[in-house]
Amino acid sequence: MLPGEAVPDAIRQGLGLAARAVGDWCDLFRPSGPDHPLAPGNRVLRLPAAFANPRGFAVPVEYGAALWQGVFDAGYTRPGDYLRGHDGTFFIASQPRLGPVLCVKTNRVLSLARPAAPQFAGMNRYVGVQETTAAPLLTAWPASVLAEGGGGRGALPGDAPGARAEVGGWAVLLPGADILLRPGDLALDDLGRTGVISSAELTNLGWRLHIKQAAS
Repeated sequence: MLPGEAVPDAIRQGLGLAARAVGDWCDLFRPSGPDHPLAPGNRVLRLPAAFANPRGFAVPVEYGAALWQGVFDAGYTRPGDYLRGHDGTFFIASQPRLGPVLCVKTNRVLSLARPAAPQFAGMNRYVGVQETTAAPLLTAWPASVLAEGGGGRGALPGDAPGARAEVGGWAVLLPGADILLRPGDLALDDLGRTGVISSAELTNLGWRLHIKQAAS
């Protein structure tokens, strides 16, 4: 019988062998700062990996599913790492010693910034949010960005005639980067869409954000 401390290593080695049989080779990236986590300098190694529905390989993944089970040797990885391969780009949300590895499949690339504070005390003239004066927080981070809410745009004067009053938004999952995110921070994705964080929760699986899409 294996001693207790050897059991997690045996499980990980077995998953690594399974990944060699059914998976594809992936690049492993480990973010080293707030900018461009998939930069070439953050690439750690290559390893075989496969991804499946957390409910089992025989169950198809449903529409809009962000959570996947990772099958690979987790002795080389840790939560917050990214894996990029044939099946897309994933980040590791958790990898318990004796349980399955939980991964999040990304579909967009987000940059986050914090608006500049008012220049003067008291009342300030309204000038709107200016991206040029915002302080960058995270730059070019792959994330899971799924639509939520009404799907319309805000009823501001600059909106197109007939725009719906309710504001659409996104449910966003990000690794737990060493940056404190908060409501009011700005988001910009790789499609050029902008939004404002309405709630930010740092869980043991990473950041869970709700972002309201900017209308004007």
